[in-house]
Amino acid sequence: MLKLEWNLPNILTILRVIIVPFFIYLLFDKTFSGRLTALILFTIASITDLFDGYLARKWKQETEFGKFLDPLADKALVLGGFITFIFISDQIQIWMVLCIIGRDLLITMLRSIAIRQGRSIRTSMFGKLKTVFQMFSIGLIIISFLMISYKERNVINELYHQAYLNGIDPWFVAFDNAIAFFQGTYKSVPYALASFVPYYLMLLTTLLTIVSGLRYLITNYELLLPKNLISKKSNGS
Repeated sequence: MLKLEWNLPNILTILRVIIVPFFIYLLFDKTFSGRLTALILFTIASITDLFDGYLARKWKQETEFGKFLDPLADKALVLGGFITFIFISDQIQIWMVLCIIGRDLLITMLRSIAIRQGRSIRTSMFGKLKTVFQMFSIGLIIISFLMISYKERNVINELYHQAYLNGIDPWFVAFDNAIAFFQGTYKSVPYALASFVPYYLMLLTTLLTIVSGLRYLITNYELLLPKNLISKKSNGS
């Protein structure tokens, strides 16, 4: 059974977990102050993610509880944000979020297999880069919500929704909006940016997540091999 040790790194991780439900609730808020508070909470949670692991290693305060809760807190924050976006922005596609969830399930499966085999999973800086970019994207998407009124956001949502009903891929809607922005045919710059930036941010985030998942799978493929094949490979057979 995991034992909670009260040190600053663990407290920061617990704080991040506590913030998540309030963050999600405020994302649904229709007021500027609610969305701004959501951004502030997300920023605080992101900062705790930067420091809890660093402080634990620096002060030699790494614990099994921290190792267990830290990645779960990250997933709760990131997935909580992306899943909420599905409900409040038609630019965010379900398949994108499902790819991100699928990647996390894949890594969880590989970690479970590694634990059963008494081995460790191979990680890379690319995985951390993926997480940083995910949080960066969430922050910018929330900022795009703050740049326009709730009514304007509904207009953008309706634009994407009507395109979906007419069988038009959101890629083309975002592309047309981006072209209109660069040609200067929009009167409101914030509205123009908010009409395509969230889509492309989410698309790029999804692609990075897929590449990260494939990278994990390739570098840890031996975990999925039968034990006899692993033994033969280790012996050079």
